[in-house]
Amino acid sequence: MESNIRLLVSGPRRKRSVAAVSSFIEEHEGYILEADEHLNPPESGRWFMRIEIRGQGFDLGREEDFTSAFAPVAREYGMEWRVSYVDRPKRMAILVSRYEHCLLDLLWRWDAGELHAEIPLVISNHPDLASRAETYGIPFYHLPVTPDAKEEQESQIRELLAEHGIDFIVLARYMQILTPDFVNAYPNRIINIHHSFLPAFAGANPYRQAYERGVKIIGATAHYTTEELDAGPIINQDVEGVSHRHTVEDMQRIGRDIERRVLSQAVLWHLEDRVMVDGTRTVVFR
Repeated sequence: MESNIRLLVSGPRRKRSVAAVSSFIEEHEGYILEADEHLNPPESGRWFMRIEIRGQGFDLGREEDFTSAFAPVAREYGMEWRVSYVDRPKRMAILVSRYEHCLLDLLWRWDAGELHAEIPLVISNHPDLASRAETYGIPFYHLPVTPDAKEEQESQIRELLAEHGIDFIVLARYMQILTPDFVNAYPNRIINIHHSFLPAFAGANPYRQAYERGVKIIGATAHYTTEELDAGPIINQDVEGVSHRHTVEDMQRIGRDIERRVLSQAVLWHLEDRVMVDGTRTVVFR
């Protein structure tokens, strides 16, 4: 195999669990390029591990071969696991409304080679940003939504996602609340950027809320989307200082910079299989 392999494992920490994974790799002529592990506090006892294996010389083939060989080890130690291959870029769909800053940042980084992904399409409930996507040769789909036709519009989105074999979705300031059916179809595969340092100022108009409270820092949060609004497992956050001299408009301008870098970093970590979900939390192997 020429492609490097990423193996993510989690489960209850048991004696020799790390040794079992390492021995499996060694038995199949694998060489570990990178390894990280995390053990949660004793009361939970959950264990997480990310390993990147050099593909050259590894004597197992893809998917079926790897699964049949590793599944007995996983069963013996009660592990949950998944495997991916570096030469298979994930297929990412971007949903956006009218704010362009996060979309443009993602497209620029993708075009520059910073994000190893395929972007088959951009979907929006407004037509405003069509030319931005098309500049990069990416098809743009305008699917307007009204309160009485929300499920129909989401059905159209899901058809497009299935047609293009999408692996995960990025909400680049997509200003619509997704229905539970939509969210549950992509568990831990929808990344949202919220323009506040969650859990502070969830919901609408967080910069106005921050201004009215006289905060001294503002931030942004990238998280996986769940049924509960702005409450999914957090992937990345950052902040900037502000003062009494800053207006709401100043905070929005500063916040756009934070949103761009927080979202792009979260997307990169997801692409590199560095994020593991642990209930309402994440383990991020940076």
